[in-house]
Amino acid sequence: MKEITEIRWHGRGGQGAKTAAQFLAEAALDSGKFIQAFPEYGPERAGAPMRAYTRISDKAINIHSGVVNPDAVVVIDPTLLTQEVLEGLAPDGILVVNSPKSPSEIKKELAYNKGKVATVDATAIALETVKMPMPNTPMIGALLKVMPVVSLEAVKGKIADKFLKKIGKEKTEANLEAVKRAYERAKVG
Repeated sequence: MKEITEIRWHGRGGQGAKTAAQFLAEAALDSGKFIQAFPEYGPERAGAPMRAYTRISDKAINIHSGVVNPDAVVVIDPTLLTQEVLEGLAPDGILVVNSPKSPSEIKKELAYNKGKVATVDATAIALETVKMPMPNTPMIGALLKVMPVVSLEAVKGKIADKFLKKIGKEKTEANLEAVKRAYERAKVG
């Protein structure tokens, strides 16, 4: 892992981008890393485009701004998939998209031929498992498939810790299954 790994999440208010960024960061913290996770909202309302950020490092992080040059970009809501999501993405960066399309289709749509692209139909997985269109936890699984900054087990453990009391055992297990399925089904190109 480079000195600081930076991830930018694109979603809409209410889709859980902030929660996904935080789960990943807290799993890294539990693994002995230094972390930051925070949202950036435009108009604060459900459905408005928003960004969240995750930083993970082996050393203390002294940056206190949004992520400008991410190593990875995670697009939770595919309606936000425009050239803007690629802004500042490292030349060897990773783009992870919630889409049933193939990585090559996404690359062609965005005229992006630099780094890796991974796709997974996280919304379909969420509907299968959680029975709601909440693609945030599956997107963590897809990200870890192409960027293993923490272990899948560490993330699943953090989700279980946070969700068990809040949403109960059945829904927590459904979320854990969603992460696992997305990890297994992510297509990389």
